[in-house]
Order: sequence, then structure tokens, then C-alpha cells
Amino acid sequence: MLALNLPACSHKIIVKEGKNYIWDVLRKKYVALTPEEWVRQHFIHFLTECKGYPAGLLANEVQIVLNGTRKRCDTVLYDRRLTPKMIVEYKAPDVEITQAVFDQITRYNMVLRVDYLIVSNGLRHYCCRIDYTSGKYCFLPDIPAYPELV
Repeated sequence: MLALNLPACSHKIIVKEGKNYIWDVLRKKYVALTPEEWVRQHFIHFLTECKGYPAGLLANEVQIVLNGTRKRCDTVLYDRRLTPKMIVEYKAPDVEITQAVFDQITRYNMVLRVDYLIVSNGLRHYCCRIDYTSGKYCFLPDIPAYPELV
């Protein structure tokens, strides 16, 4: 798989019936190794090992209902009261991060109302913090470490 703009890490990869699968550390099962999943597993490693995010407060493929339609958030971070705090949306490395990607994660946030949104294709990462009081958001220069989250 492609080298990413994330710290290197080791993964458990198996081949079953000619297809590659990667161990999802959060769902605790092997999942199809797609380019997007490659980004997800690296990003989860980055959040837990480099930024101090507790794995027990992260969940992959979180189902929500938006306008009567079931959608799945790629990763959601919860606080210790299990209130959603962050949504992370992943794209394959060859997928450009466009306004449409931000529109997608913003729609998900209409349901969860988190403080932080992250979009990553493994090469470029964008994080913004939402201030619901002022109705504004700002892009951050880096992904915040877990202790920095307010």
C-alpha cells in the first residue's frame, strides 16, 4: 500500500480467498483492506499512539440517521460521558479533499453536533473546531492532542 503522511505503524494483514484484510483495532476484527481503510488504520494509530486519544473512546463506522437515511461516520471520538466530540472522515489517498467532502462531514455533524471535524486522505489532514455560541468555525494548524481538547 501507499506510504502516507502519518507515522509508520505495523498492522496485521491476512489474505483470505485472494483478498487482503487488515485488523481493525477498534472493531476488533479483520476488515477488507481498501485504500480508505489503510488511511483509517494509520490515522487511528496516529490518534492513539501519538496524540494520546483513548482507544476506548473511539468508534469506527458509527451509524447515524440523517433525514430518514442511514449513514456511517468513519470514526467518532466520544468524551468520558459518551457524548460525541469529534468526527473523522477518511478518503483514499488518491481522492482529493474537496468542498463536497466537507459538505459530507458537515451533514453528519447536523446529527452529532461535535466540537471537532477532521478530514484526511492520509496525505493531507484538515481539522476544524466549531464554536456553536458564535456560530463560527476555525481550521487548526494541527490535529490537537487529546488533552488539548476542550
